[in-house]
Amino acid sequence: MTTWLARKRVAIGLALAVITLFLARPTWTTWQLGLLVAAVGQAVRVWAAGHLEKSREVTRSGPYRWSRHPLYVGSTIMAAGIIIASRSAMVAVLATIYMVTTLTAAIRSEEAFLTRAFGETYDRYRESRAEPMERRFSLARAMRNREYRAAAGLAAGFALLALKVSGYL
Repeated sequence: MTTWLARKRVAIGLALAVITLFLARPTWTTWQLGLLVAAVGQAVRVWAAGHLEKSREVTRSGPYRWSRHPLYVGSTIMAAGIIIASRSAMVAVLATIYMVTTLTAAIRSEEAFLTRAFGETYDRYRESRAEPMERRFSLARAMRNREYRAAAGLAAGFALLALKVSGYL
């Protein structure tokens, strides 16, 4: 079940986005506050993606110095922004269930992979015994990690919520 949830989290998230749009009751105030919070989450994700060399190493620069999963920290902040913008208790419940179940599954799956692939190096990192690495943020690296997809999805979601606030949806 863990592997399935980890693999299907994007598809499940898209289905939840449709449900969120249906259940949302945003106002301009909640939309603006939610957008601000979600933008902070997206910024965290871009920062992390600009340091990450997926499947090539145990990244220890940028936000990876303080968190093993900064992309998921950013996603969680983004989800909080969407919850605020939607102004719906049901969206809050569904989004919380989604985030807890899918991110837990993804973390377990990724940590198992990293342990297999990098062994002692990942163990030292997980136990906060690894030395941080010096690496500058790279927008090109963030693009290679396809972070633009999360940004585009967030922008589309908030555009649809804006249409809902305006009465067009």
